Order: sequence, then C-alpha cells, then structure tokens
Amino acid sequence: MISGLDHVVVVVNDLAAASAAYQTLFARTPAWRGSGDGADRVLFTLDNMTLELLSPSGDGATASRIRSVIAEQGEGLASLCFRTIDIGRMHRRLERLSLRPEPVGEAESQDAETGATLSWKRTRAATDATRGVRLFFLELDRERPLSVHTEAASITAMDHVVVATGDPERAAALYGARLGLDMRFDRSHPEWGRLMFFRCGDLIVEVVHRPGNDLDPARDRLWGLSWRVADADATRARLAAAGVDVSDVRTGRKPGTRVLTVRSGTCGIPTLLVERTAEA
Repeated sequence: MISGLDHVVVVVNDLAAASAAYQTLFARTPAWRGSGDGADRVLFTLDNMTLELLSPSGDGATASRIRSVIAEQGEGLASLCFRTIDIGRMHRRLERLSLRPEPVGEAESQDAETGATLSWKRTRAATDATRGVRLFFLELDRERPLSVHTEAASITAMDHVVVATGDPERAAALYGARLGLDMRFDRSHPEWGRLMFFRCGDLIVEVVHRPGNDLDPARDRLWGLSWRVADADATRARLAAAGVDVSDVRTGRKPGTRVLTVRSGTCGIPTLLVERTAEA
C-alpha cells in the first residue's frame, strides 16, 4: 500500500528564515512556493522525497492549528506523509486496522513563481491511534519538480527519519504490522538503546528507544532527520564556510558509512549527514 515517504512537514514561525537555512543546508533551491488555506509553504524536493516548511497565515482554522502545534512542541518536525498509488485501498486498510482515517479529500496547490499546479488526494489517520505522531497518506497526480542544485557537495536525498518511542513493541506493531513497512533491522545496545529500521521506498523509518527514555509509553514523537551526501568532507567544508555549526566527520555506527552532525540551521531538528562509502 505504502510506496514511499512523500514528505515531512516542518512547522516554523519565520518561513523566509527557515527557507534560507535549508537552502544553505541542501545547496538546492526551493522547488515550490505556495499559499492558501491558512498557511504559507516552501517545498524542497530531493531525489527521493520532499521537505515542506509550513508557517501559519491569517486567522483561519488551519493557521490556528499550526500555531497551536508550535506552541505545544516548538518549531520543528510536525508530521509524516506517506505516498500511496491507490488512496482508496489505503483508506480501506486504515479503516480495517482501526486507525480511523478521515474521509479522502482532494486538494490543489499553485506555485507562486511559475503558476504550475499540482493536485492530490489524501487522508489522515487518527493521531491517538498512531501513538501521537501525525500521519498522512497521499496519492499525487504527478511528480513534483526537483530542487535545483546551487553548489557542489549538495544534499542528494533523505537517508532516514527518526521516531523516538517509549514502547518499542507497540511502535513496531504500528509501523510494521499495521502500516506494512518492511522491518530490516532490530538490535539493542547498552549505550544506544534499541534500534529498529523499517524500509520505506529507498529510505528508512528508524524507531529508537533510548536508555533512560522518559517518553510517555503511549506516545511516540518525531525526533530527527538524516540526509545523504556524496562526499562528507566536501559537504562539511561547504557548510562551515557558510557559517553553519557542524561536527568533524567520523565513522558511522553502520558499517561503510561516514557521518557528521549539523548543529545549527535546521529549525531545531537533530540532523545527521551520511556518506555511504564503497564498503557499504
């Protein structure tokens, strides 16, 4: 049913500042800018998914809902939207599994610069049934335009999105058995905690339960993002020259990877960059 991760939503107060920060991080231009229904949006579309920056606009119900999310959790990751090729079948599956989806709705967006339009059908599962993480499901009429590379050593794609949980067994049941994602890895480590990887298209939904985790066992939360780069050293040099706070490049926990941490310019989202070496 789920063919991949369509996009992640990041809620922000200052859309211009957030857009500039991610243009620096990605070294790619926004692919889409739009407004309507109480929100302003900037989209960066990479090789395997889209990052949507969302800010409230006006006084409608949607604007109020975005403001309440920011007031509750601060700026940062707000929701995941999975891609499906048949929204009707996806909706029926969600109903059968007691995830209480909203009726399928249709929507359209127009790019402010080109006037191009995109349309889609989507539904949303009940948040209390998805352990507190807002999950949407979308059937898009056609692919979005890609964000254009502005410099060398740009971000190419998402590697994984991280969900923190206080109850790994129930989280595994949600993403694996109920949503149908393919579990590829399940390991525990005394320092890292328990890590579970679920394949979603060509990226990973990582569910993590860390030692000393004080999360409510009934509620998970979106925690962080990891992005792929072709050359970790070149990307680090580019970001450091732009004034972004980045760590040194180090060997990743996963064999065949080199990683670095981005400490600023991410709207408060824990962010890792990953280079897959020839040994991966």
